[in-house]
Amino acid sequence: MRDPKDILLVTGMSGAGKSTVLRTLEDLGWEVVDNFPLLLLDRLLGAPLPEGADQSTQPLALGIGARTRDFDPERIVQRIKQLQDVYGHDIGTLFLDCAGSELERRYSETRRRHPLALDRPAADGIARERELLAPLRKWANRLIDTTTLTANELAQQVRTTFSGEGLGEPTLSVTSFGFARGLPRNADLVFDMRFLRNPHWVPQLRPGTGLDADVAAYVAADPAYESAVGQIESLLLLLLPRYRAEGKSYVTVAFGCTGGRHRSVHVTERVGARLRAEGFSPTVSHRDLDAAPQDSLEGAPDETQNNGARVA
Repeated sequence: MRDPKDILLVTGMSGAGKSTVLRTLEDLGWEVVDNFPLLLLDRLLGAPLPEGADQSTQPLALGIGARTRDFDPERIVQRIKQLQDVYGHDIGTLFLDCAGSELERRYSETRRRHPLALDRPAADGIARERELLAPLRKWANRLIDTTTLTANELAQQVRTTFSGEGLGEPTLSVTSFGFARGLPRNADLVFDMRFLRNPHWVPQLRPGTGLDADVAAYVAADPAYESAVGQIESLLLLLLPRYRAEGKSYVTVAFGCTGGRHRSVHVTERVGARLRAEGFSPTVSHRDLDAAPQDSLEGAPDETQNNGARVA
């Protein structure tokens, strides 16, 4: 068996939100298994983790309930104690409760049958399940009453409580592109850098890219550059934590210019560096960096944009 790890048992009343909790935990980076018999937990903990999973830190959430095979709350409590005492696992139990009247309303709206009252009113199954789960409810060290919570509010509460360090961070991508070759797929935020003066029309700079120091200096010397890019960075620093709080798994920020080789490349590099300095971990890429420069893509040069910026 592996080293001790964090394990969360998610249980509670049917219809109280267990599926919502498990989906949210999975989005946060937890390994999630639903309706898994605890008798097989040793085998699960000894099995190799999925490809790409962190072998040492990924927490495990197990959904258990009345529909779990061989479900016996008293025996489950004893099994939890054994796993804690013998193997040192940190095992928490989250119990999801809900008022009977609200559970009846939910079953009525969804037209689902209660698992413990397939041929009887839902109220009978709710009462039986509440009695059956009493030992687990008493044992649980975390309890959430979902009577007045929407699914989104419940997910938000789970994200706040269980995100942990390194969990729940959206996959952040910052990319450059050329409008002449179309918008990047799945971009969440797109910023147009074509208001900046274009190095393409400076013969000495045209062969270069936004990764080159002289091209970057030329772009950064535009009078609007510092104010505009600085405000974009401030906007991203405001929005990215909000996306995280809302559980967004992927965020792609795209900077475009005409050809995708000069202005957008430099700004992407700058913004990526600023986000890293602020504690984010963006993946920086340049979709059209290797595209051949072409005058017809860039349009006619603006005679005013090169004033005072001749390159020797």
